[in-house]
Amino acid sequence: MLRAVLVVLGLICTSGHQSALASEAAWHALREGGTVALLRHARAPGTGDPPDFRLGDCSTQRNLSSEGREQARQIGAQFKANHIPIQRVLSSEWCRCLDTARLAFGDRVEPSPALNSFFSKQGIEGAQTRAVRALVEEWRAHAGVLVLVTHQVNITALTGIYPAEGEVLVLKPRTPSGFDLVARFRP
Repeated sequence: MLRAVLVVLGLICTSGHQSALASEAAWHALREGGTVALLRHARAPGTGDPPDFRLGDCSTQRNLSSEGREQARQIGAQFKANHIPIQRVLSSEWCRCLDTARLAFGDRVEPSPALNSFFSKQGIEGAQTRAVRALVEEWRAHAGVLVLVTHQVNITALTGIYPAEGEVLVLKPRTPSGFDLVARFRP
């Protein structure tokens, strides 16, 4: 029994250590610049949007919870504490993404339709994914960090990864095309 407990504790410690290493690799890559921080919006309970969803009306959308608002502020605080040279912040036009971006990074947020969810419009997935891929790949010529705040479906279509709410994927554009996943973490 004691041996089993020690094995489990060892796995937990190893997992925590690997998570800390991934997080440090992510912050290091972001500090170097020329990278893209692909961020899923913070905690917004539920899935999809209500049937009466309207893009310009936050009262008809699934929005951040109080936990999600705090999570977004913490994300911004950690980017600031790690001295990340953010050059541009683009966000989906959905309120939960715009709120995440503004709470984390202030007023410099630019709405970008390319980052909008296609959860209920699967027919536009290909075009939107190509547009987001172009944003990432074009960033190779920049020194700072591009932050993209979007939805799970967009991130999964682009990377094959199903991110948690508030999770960050650090991407490094390749020459002449494509990108590498440097790290993923939850600040």
